[in-house]
Amino acid sequence: MLTRVFSMVSGVAFGFAIALPALAQGSIEAKVQLCATCHGDKGTPTDPKTIPPIWGQQQSYLMKQLRDFRSGERKSDIMSPIAKGLVEGDLRKLAAYFAAKTWPARQASAKPPAPPKGIDQCRACHQPNFEGGMPAPRLAGLSYEYLVGEMREFATDERPNNLDMPKFMRALTEAERDAIARYLSAL
Repeated sequence: MLTRVFSMVSGVAFGFAIALPALAQGSIEAKVQLCATCHGDKGTPTDPKTIPPIWGQQQSYLMKQLRDFRSGERKSDIMSPIAKGLVEGDLRKLAAYFAAKTWPARQASAKPPAPPKGIDQCRACHQPNFEGGMPAPRLAGLSYEYLVGEMREFATDERPNNLDMPKFMRALTEAERDAIARYLSAL
């Protein structure tokens, strides 16, 4: 399984590397299509466990992440080379384009789980319904696997591109982070 995923990612990364020179010169529509390769052309990512939806995500958050991928403050074998091939104006256009889209609908849980311990500290930035707001991203409806992975990366300083999140995530136990990820993914 891991070999198949690596082959798929390697092939995608190779395809992106070839497309990067054209990306820098192409229209915003061409750049949107490149994003859709992984993030989905209808808003649902090809692998929601490892790739977040960007349709309907907060514009300020999308802009920050693109800048961070471009500067190297946030690392990704796929996103960093793509972001480095984009000029500032394109980052703005892409962030505005995807923020204006509707968050992809998912089947909600019949009965959402009870809010777990530690979730209240998340509401201050991510808003009471966890749909995000300046500058924090939407968390409601992201996949459990993506959420728990990102929270772990913040807790272990693998993802340092936020001043507050590493401290918050280190203050939680792994079980608390797991419960928060399960709760948010069910919303």
